[in-house]
Amino acid sequence: MDQLEIKGKIKTAQINQALGFFILFFGVIVSFAMIYSNTPVQQMTSLVAGITLVMIGGGMMLFAKKNLKKLHKLTK
Repeated sequence: MDQLEIKGKIKTAQINQALGFFILFFGVIVSFAMIYSNTPVQQMTSLVAGITLVMIGGGMMLFAKKNLKKLHKLTK
């Protein structure tokens, strides 16, 4: 892997980390929106959607962090 390819992968991992944070934050907002739901079905829907978004965002952040750590080792 040459330096240009590594820099591209680092940039991709940084973008995925930022996107993961956004999705995680949005999932927290959706989960708290459950408080303003009227029926139990709406509450469960908001809770499941929020937890799903939090898991996806957290997974993206962790995967990007792992890739960044690996790629920074290659540059040294």
